[in-house]
Amino acid sequence: MRQRRTGWSAVGLLILVAIFVVIGLLRGGQSGTNGTPTTGQTGTTSDWYQLYFTDPHYPDDPANHHGGIDTHLVDLMNKATKTIDVADYDFDLADVSTAMAQAEARGVQVRMVTDTDTYTSTNKDVKAAFATLKKANIPVVDDKREAIMHNKFTVVDGEWVSTGSWNYTDGDTYHLNNNMIVIHSTDLAANYTNEFEKMFVQKDFGKAKNKSLPHPDLNIDGTVIQNCFAPEMDCTSEIVQTLSKATKSIDFMAFSFTDDSIGNTMIARSKNGVAVSGVFETTGSQTQYSEYGPLKTAGLPVYTDGNPWTMHHKVIIIDDHIVIFGSFNFSQSANESNDENLLIVDNANLAQAFTAEFQRVLTAAKNKPANQPVINDGGG
Repeated sequence: MRQRRTGWSAVGLLILVAIFVVIGLLRGGQSGTNGTPTTGQTGTTSDWYQLYFTDPHYPDDPANHHGGIDTHLVDLMNKATKTIDVADYDFDLADVSTAMAQAEARGVQVRMVTDTDTYTSTNKDVKAAFATLKKANIPVVDDKREAIMHNKFTVVDGEWVSTGSWNYTDGDTYHLNNNMIVIHSTDLAANYTNEFEKMFVQKDFGKAKNKSLPHPDLNIDGTVIQNCFAPEMDCTSEIVQTLSKATKSIDFMAFSFTDDSIGNTMIARSKNGVAVSGVFETTGSQTQYSEYGPLKTAGLPVYTDGNPWTMHHKVIIIDDHIVIFGSFNFSQSANESNDENLLIVDNANLAQAFTAEFQRVLTAAKNKPANQPVINDGGG
């Protein structure tokens, strides 16, 4: 009787639920430039990591600049009881600088390394962020050289590491496609602290840094991870060696991709039956230095991105279970001049989350308007 009064049978209810699920999946699968998924969308989580992606929208409304992936870094800083070490290339977020100042006020040792061009910037938001640190007596070391301190990592209490392509800026948070991962591992934290102190304590940058690394190869809950820091280590060779083992697929998202050895390896693997596809940041992709032309000429399905601002990822996904990511652009400057960090992680769940982001970025690249503007809003 109840089913007749409501007009719904059990089968009808199941059909209705299925329709809502399909609609939800279709909406969730859209890129931020074409759809409206939540800001600061979570890629995936586990017992030892949390992965986040930015969700840029165009046209932009500054009133919506809240609740992004910066909130997860702030949460991490707010949990600090002993130490916070920050190495960040570009910096203007008030909530991050405030979290650092508040940590210092409650007795946490807070230190920072940055690039001189950022530290001496006349931009009002950058100046305000550093003024907050200065007022809290947080020491900041800048690299004082032409090449850039390009890292974007934070180490908390010697056991948590945040890293990825994301700079701590409003533009990187709300305009650029970026990723950030938070990893719980004392061994990985030891690696990043070691790298931080080369710059902060020893004041060594670039190739002046020694090649010491406490744990170049790690195993976290069964996941094998390789960790590399440039330019004292040859991270490009690590990438090429990993690519050379690909048997099924290589998908990539690249802000700057100019390294011939990486491009040539992708082409070689494609000739051996590996499916290679990728998305390049539009700016710079048409120059003679970009690998976009050679990969396109080789017949590979590569595209320029659909974000009017900047597609800022530096990600390669291999055979659905290996992910290469970090601050490291696929360029000679990254390998030989800039201060960079790179992770090579063998984890199918993590790869699946990055693949979902790749598909969103790829969909936006394939469906961008013919007259879409190109807006320069930072990057690096």
